[in-house]
Amino acid sequence: MASEKEKMLSEQAYKASDKDLFDERLHAQKTCFDFNNSSPELITERHDLIRRVLGSVSSEFYIQPPFQCDYGYNIHLGNHFYSNYNLTILDCAEVRIGDHVMIAPNVSIFTAGHPIDAKKRNEEWEYAIPVTIGNNVWIGGNSVINPGVSIGDNTVIGSGSVVTRNIPSNVIAAGNPCKVIREITKADEDFYFKDRRFK
Repeated sequence: MASEKEKMLSEQAYKASDKDLFDERLHAQKTCFDFNNSSPELITERHDLIRRVLGSVSSEFYIQPPFQCDYGYNIHLGNHFYSNYNLTILDCAEVRIGDHVMIAPNVSIFTAGHPIDAKKRNEEWEYAIPVTIGNNVWIGGNSVINPGVSIGDNTVIGSGSVVTRNIPSNVIAAGNPCKVIREITKADEDFYFKDRRFK
């Protein structure tokens, strides 16, 4: 018979009140607490601490506290990852993030979901669906990435977006629900820097 953790990781309905899952969440919460309450100049020590709870991480990453996660071991970060204040990842399923990803403040990534039927919700059933974010993605502040979403390479998600479905590569997308606004073109290479003295 499958454990609640095995069911959680295989996208089956499960109960998060299971003792083993509770203990694993507690471990992640304690690690995040220590990370979030560490002194700002202790960058190396702080990142050595958070590295212990994450599933995999490159040598080049920066997470600005505060940071919260459910388990940590389902989070896989690519190279040159950066997140600003208040990143929350409910990693009941895998969250895979590519290289050179930038995340603005107050972004939430959710793999966890609950039944629509109130009776089943009250029985404490849950489910979890993985999230995938490609390379060179920029996610604007106050955005929410929902369970099962995949975001393609080189894409920009506008601030305040609620991403409920897959977003392709090489586009700007925004809104609630988040929709593709347009493709990214060669003209975007000069955006903001044109006629400005940033050299």
